[in-house]
Amino acid sequence: MNVHVVTAEQAAARDTAAIDAGIPSTQLMRSAGLAAAQLVLDRLSPHAGRRALVCCGPGNNGGDGWIVAAALARAGLHVSVRETGEPRTDAAAAARQDAVGHVSLGLPSGPVDVVIDALLGTGATGPLRGAIADAARGIADARAGGALVVALDLPTGLDATSGVLADAAVRADLTVTFGTVKRAHLLVRGQCGDIVAVDIGLARHAQLDDGAPLLIDDSWVRARTPAIGAEAHKGTRRRLLIVGGDRGMAGAVALAARGAMRAGIGMVRVCVHAASVAPLQAAVPEATAVEWPEVPDGPLVGWPHVLLIGPGLGEREAARRRTTAWLTVWSGPVVLDADALNAFAGDESALGDLLDGRPAIITPHPLEFARLIGVDVDTVLEERFEIGARLARALHAVVLLKGVPTVITAPDGASVVSAAGTPVLGSAGSGDILAGIAATLLAQGDDPLAAAACAAWIHGRAGELANAGRSVRGVVLDDVLASLGHAWTSSPVLAPPALAVLPRVGDP
Repeated sequence: MNVHVVTAEQAAARDTAAIDAGIPSTQLMRSAGLAAAQLVLDRLSPHAGRRALVCCGPGNNGGDGWIVAAALARAGLHVSVRETGEPRTDAAAAARQDAVGHVSLGLPSGPVDVVIDALLGTGATGPLRGAIADAARGIADARAGGALVVALDLPTGLDATSGVLADAAVRADLTVTFGTVKRAHLLVRGQCGDIVAVDIGLARHAQLDDGAPLLIDDSWVRARTPAIGAEAHKGTRRRLLIVGGDRGMAGAVALAARGAMRAGIGMVRVCVHAASVAPLQAAVPEATAVEWPEVPDGPLVGWPHVLLIGPGLGEREAARRRTTAWLTVWSGPVVLDADALNAFAGDESALGDLLDGRPAIITPHPLEFARLIGVDVDTVLEERFEIGARLARALHAVVLLKGVPTVITAPDGASVVSAAGTPVLGSAGSGDILAGIAATLLAQGDDPLAAAACAAWIHGRAGELANAGRSVRGVVLDDVLASLGHAWTSSPVLAPPALAVLPRVGDP
């Protein structure tokens, strides 16, 4: 089932649409609370103490908390409920009435094993005040004492749309989100712990065309990855030409070539500075290396199925000259990365003219994106979910905006999001590997959006596998490359009602 990444406004609209479609709000609340309670019970050690504190606010998020409290009490836990005010909705009041006879009201007399944050929902913004702030600080104290903190929908004090954190915002070990993933979950992963999106019936009854991007997963990627059949050979697996590798920058091309090979390309040729030919041949013996010509023509231009320009291409003026020369004589699919993008800083229209009429992908990180369109990087980060659409239209290309999360946008405005990855990918050369993967999938398929999105997810998943069981500090790009083969086949097993699971990332 598809999971979308939504703003607070979109989340509210989906709730309303489900209710308008005939699902009572009490049923949505019950589905949410019972799903969250089951996840809590699954997390608790059978040998641990069985004491829980549920912090309930006055809104529907608090109502979810009352459902959780009752379910935990029925499962045999001693449950205390800290209220910050009387319920303000009929559904929350009904949930409280059903639970109040099974729980203790007020603070527990001693330490607890789990705390449920049901203080504020997705519509809350601004600073925490009064009883809500006091309860949030109490949750922090309990977590410091070893309690598991579980947030319902999102941690209190986290703005669902912007990811801005209020003072005293709750830090969760597990966040259970209902029906959708909120933008803030992906922008501030560390605040949310493990994130599990659960099905409460929204997707079946609230099909809204609200522009919310899809969060892609392993099944989406597998369905769109070109197959390599039993009869495949190096010709049918396609040919990639990489242009880059100025003097002293052969490593960028080597990583791109190795990424392409690990992604399944049939043949790679690299076109580089004369001083980089020998190092490239030694680093990537499977590829052929040639010196770049002043004017690309002849067999070299006719050889590839796809062109990747940019890794280690060199300083801006020379990089622009080389990129323009190649795009003038080559009319086929192309991926542009790194120096090929920096070369057109502030001149996106010129680059758009060169890319028009061909399948194209660009893979900027936020600073490269900012340079290209002439804005500051903070603007890119704050508007990462929307900002790619304008550039994709201007360039007639799919824009893969790297980051946490990665947002991929097509010229027609369609967009998807990849949340795969860990901080091990935040090192020099990681983007070169990604560019090689994207070029491979573009060569083997006919959908630039799918190629870019699948590349982003596979690259991220390889990072997760390389990071598994190890500190971020001990993982290098060779480990990521070695994990690429497993990334195509390894995926988490989801048990209903889970729709998506995003494990915590980074070192504790």
